[in-house]
Amino acid sequence: MGFASSAEVTKYIGGIFESAFVDPEIGPKLEATGIVVAFDFSDPAAMVVIDMANKTVREGLEGGTAPTATMSMTSETGNAYWQGKVNLPLAMAKKKITVEGNVASLLKLAPLGKKLYPSYIERLKADGRDDLLA
Repeated sequence: MGFASSAEVTKYIGGIFESAFVDPEIGPKLEATGIVVAFDFSDPAAMVVIDMANKTVREGLEGGTAPTATMSMTSETGNAYWQGKVNLPLAMAKKKITVEGNVASLLKLAPLGKKLYPSYIERLKADGRDDLLA
C-alpha cells in the first residue's frame, strides 16, 4: 500500500531522526556530523530535511540551513532502506537512489543510519503499519 501522504512520510522517516537525536549514544554522533540531509521522496512527494547540527527535522526546504546533500528516491525505496533492505551503493548504481551534493558526508552517516533501522521498524509496528514492513 505505501505511505498515504507526505505528512506520513515525514512522520515515519523524519520521526526516526527525532528519536535518534535524544538517544544518548546516537544523538551526539549525528550532531557531530554537522550535515544537513534532504530526502526528496516521490510517490507521494515529500521533502524531509534533517539538520544534524541543530537536531531538527522539517518538511520542505524553507526556513533552515541549505542541505549539504540531497538523496532522491521513491517513498517505497525510502521505506525499504530504513528497514535495512536496501544496499545504498547498489541502489545508487542502479539509480534507485540519486545523490546530489556532498556524497562523502552521506557515507559518514551510513553506519549511524544502520542503528536507526530497529526504531523505524518498531515505530511502524507500534502504529499497526504492517503494510509498510518489507
